[in-house]
This record gives sequence, structure tokens and C-alpha cells, in this order.
Amino acid sequence: MGNVFVFDHPLIQHKLTYIRDKSTGTKEFRELVDEVAMLMAFEITRDLPLQDVEVETPVTAAKAKVLAGKKIGLVPILRAGLGMVDGVRKLIPAAKVGHVGLYRDPETLQPVEYYIKLPSDINERELIVIDPMLATGGSANDAIASLKKRGAQNIRLMCLVAAPEGVELIKKEHPDVDIYLAALDEKLDDHGYIVPGLGDAGDRLFGTK
Repeated sequence: MGNVFVFDHPLIQHKLTYIRDKSTGTKEFRELVDEVAMLMAFEITRDLPLQDVEVETPVTAAKAKVLAGKKIGLVPILRAGLGMVDGVRKLIPAAKVGHVGLYRDPETLQPVEYYIKLPSDINERELIVIDPMLATGGSANDAIASLKKRGAQNIRLMCLVAAPEGVELIKKEHPDVDIYLAALDEKLDDHGYIVPGLGDAGDRLFGTK
């Protein structure tokens, strides 16, 4: 069963407060999201396996640790997920980045992929699906399903804020996927917005309305 991790690190919580603040402008909002994504990546990668190597320090030979070569893939859900990618890549520069763009057909309500481009070896990678908002959970659910049907086996979901409804959907539909959050908020409102949330992450990242 997938686990839900809510990061209570003081720096994450401090910066998230300013992300929520409606008076925070686009430039500062983007920088804060980037910083929180980097801090979250630090926590998400805590269990990456290590292996022993030997290096020559200026003093002597020493045994040390390096990452054991587990391949990482980052998959932002377009478009808001793009705002978190660079923060993660600062810590994991070797990670390959794929992209998933989806919308729901207004008549059939089925997900339609309008763009998908992934590393060729996603079945060998630990994938981190990235989306600032987990509201109803529809987009993340569809994106994870798209990855699985292409052979992905190890998937984690990383979001800034989530509503309980979205978390429950992912746990039900994808019980093997761990969920990482900076905050688990109260609920969804009648328009599907997370309460208290932070508004529309895509609009606030890119200055659109």
C-alpha cells in the first residue's frame, strides 16, 4: 500500500506560507516553488541506495559512499509541474525528464493525451511524477496510468498541496504509489479548488489568468 508523506521541515513550511499568500508576485512565487521543490527532493531521495567506493583525499585513500546508480526520471504534468522540475534537478542533475500533457474530453470525460514524451527506459527508472496541486486527483491518476501502460513500474507522486479527495483517489487507483506533500489541506470547494490551497498554480507560475 502506498504511503503518504507530509514534510513538516521548517524551511518547507515557511516558504509554503509565502507561496499561499495571494500578494506574492509571479517572480517570487516561481522562486519559492523552485526552492520548496529542491527541499522536497532532499527528503524524497532519503532512501536512495548507496555503494562503497575508494577515493584519494589530499591526505590518504579513503572508503566513501556514492549513489548506487539507481536511475531517476522526473515527469512533470503540464503545465504547472514545470515549475517544480528545476528545483529537483539541482539535486539530481543526472535525472532524465519526461513530460505528460492531458485534458479531459468534455463529452466522454475520458483523459486525452495531447503530449507525452518520456525517456526510452522508463521501466528501469524510479519515476517522480510532479504536479503542484493534487485536487480531485484526476490529472495525476491519468498521468500515472499513462506511465504504467508504457511499462513504468516504480512511481512516486510529488505535490506541494493536496486535498484529501485527491489523496484518496490515488491511494485507491494506484496503491503502489507513494505520495509526497508539503501540505495536506482541508478539502475541495464547489469549484474543485483546494481549500485553503494557493489558487491556480499554473496561472501564478506563468502570470496568466
